Amino acid sequence: MNESPDRPTSVNLTLVGRSYAPTETYRVSAAKIAEMAAATGAAHPAHTDRDAARELGYDDVVAPPTFAVVVAQRAEQAYIADPESGIDFSRVVHAEERFTHHRPIVAGDLLRTTVHVDSVTERAGIAMVSTRAEIADDAGTPVATVRSTLAVRGEGR
Repeated sequence: MNESPDRPTSVNLTLVGRSYAPTETYRVSAAKIAEMAAATGAAHPAHTDRDAARELGYDDVVAPPTFAVVVAQRAEQAYIADPESGIDFSRVVHAEERFTHHRPIVAGDLLRTTVHVDSVTERAGIAMVSTRAEIADDAGTPVATVRSTLAVRGEGR
């Protein structure tokens, strides 16, 4: 990595446009959905009660919309932990998260995520890193898109 003063962070700009293919399948469990519902205050019974979810037409309990971040962040680790990325996670602040849901996530889903590095913008010693996590089910059908922006502080920031 270039350590010159012209380069305030060590985030590798050449990785913009790179995709990280799924390395694992995430099995959605009712227990993890219940944990997320409790953590976020999502009190609808369909998040914890299979019968309530089935009354609404789901095969099993349905995840709160923010559950997609659990799946996305696991997959984003492939990029963040890549030595080529130049990202020092101790200097990361989560700046933004946006969700597009193609269908609800339910217990029993098998999900695979491809992470795309969409952009890196450096200003004032901070790199704004934008990623897009495309989550699909085991048939390859889109489930959700999670767009994240991380602020990576440079040295002395």
